[in-house]
Amino acid sequence: MILDNEDEMQVGGKMQLTDEEAIANDIIMKYKNEELSRAFHNPRHFNFSRHYFSYKHQIDQSNLYQIIRKMPKGAALHIHSSLMLSADRVMELTYEDHLYACFTKSELDLQFSISVPRRPCPHEWRLLSELRNESSDVTALDAELRKYFTLYTDNEDSMRADINYTWNRFNRVVKTIGSLISYRPVREKHFYEGLKEFYDDNVRYMEVRSGLARLYELDGTVHNITYLAHLFNRVANRFKEEYPDFHGIKLIVTRWRGADVTQIKEIVDAAHQVKKELPEIFAGFDLVGQEDVGRPLKDFLPVLSEAQEDMNFFFHGGETNWFGTSTDENLVDAVLLDSKRIGHGYALIKHPALMATVKQKDIAIEVNVISNSVLSLVCDVRNHPLATYLALGLPVVISSDDPGAWEADPMSHDYYVTFAGVASKKSDLRLLKQLVINSIRYSTLDDRGKTSMFKLFHRDWSQFIQSMITIDPMR
Repeated sequence: MILDNEDEMQVGGKMQLTDEEAIANDIIMKYKNEELSRAFHNPRHFNFSRHYFSYKHQIDQSNLYQIIRKMPKGAALHIHSSLMLSADRVMELTYEDHLYACFTKSELDLQFSISVPRRPCPHEWRLLSELRNESSDVTALDAELRKYFTLYTDNEDSMRADINYTWNRFNRVVKTIGSLISYRPVREKHFYEGLKEFYDDNVRYMEVRSGLARLYELDGTVHNITYLAHLFNRVANRFKEEYPDFHGIKLIVTRWRGADVTQIKEIVDAAHQVKKELPEIFAGFDLVGQEDVGRPLKDFLPVLSEAQEDMNFFFHGGETNWFGTSTDENLVDAVLLDSKRIGHGYALIKHPALMATVKQKDIAIEVNVISNSVLSLVCDVRNHPLATYLALGLPVVISSDDPGAWEADPMSHDYYVTFAGVASKKSDLRLLKQLVINSIRYSTLDDRGKTSMFKLFHRDWSQFIQSMITIDPMR
């Protein structure tokens, strides 16, 4: 009786499966149980107890993953636009004309220009095309160049490094990619290709976060601060024309949480301007960056309280292992500021009263399991607090944060690791379906948009179930 009650409490626990879904569920659970049973009896080979980088290349071998990869995934609600594209595709963008590079020992700065950039470079600016022409091994050159665009490593010491070391590496990747995509034509290609990768992973709607970087043209013209929002809108509309079942995007404007109050006020004003110019895609505002070393929400309360009157918030909160600090207590201020969703919410498990409030207020938690693994919060994902959130039936949505930076699938890897590595061994198709439903339910789409998304989802879900019960992937 107790276990039955717990089963009903968990995310998806009250869902009833159709006869066809029940057949599909038997197939899914066969593969899940086989996979986890092998791991249970051979714990030294259990992938999910190790760093994501140590097993990511083995995921394709999982029959369970192959099913999840084909699953319709609804919406992606926690995605940073500059890191949504795969490293391989980012590398292709370095073959665009007029790209200059400035190399130092650990950093790479990039700029598109007709002539040698005037910005300081510790060594010298070189055209990448010339460096490739001069190289006797372009493949090796590109392999070294690619390292600046990804956090992925096979170095065990780096995998075990502390959180500040990891975030410093991550911030260098952010900076390098930012220098590449600040050029307007490249940013257009970057965003379009990012949408395509998510679409190919069966995502049909996205809410992207962006700090509204100022883009430039080859002649040196610099666009105003709202231009990037218009670019996103323009590219997304073009993408929808080519892929009519894609439901578009909305934008969450962001600012680095290490900024001062004046800078936060400036970006909030810019967010208001985006809302005025593009109300159809504007979703709200957030603060981003490493919480442990950034400023807490309470430092910006006067600005945020004023903005709260006509702007929704989607704050990162509790992306930390610490307890009783300003970092995990950002969760309290996020709730008090009526944040519509909470990004990560990793430390929420340590605040039972607040966790009850989040459930009562139906504030969705945007969980990014692989991100939390890569950015040094958790190694063995069985210990991720998401396991408790799922068991308690909290409003959870699964997303992928910055999949391009760690070479993950746009969404499939996060769903797979959540289902096989975090959730109960008994969690089944009901959990997967409910998580996708949650991604639509907790989006900022209006009622008409959600109705349209649910109609599309149920059509695609039915086709997914039919394909699964018709073609057993083990045959």
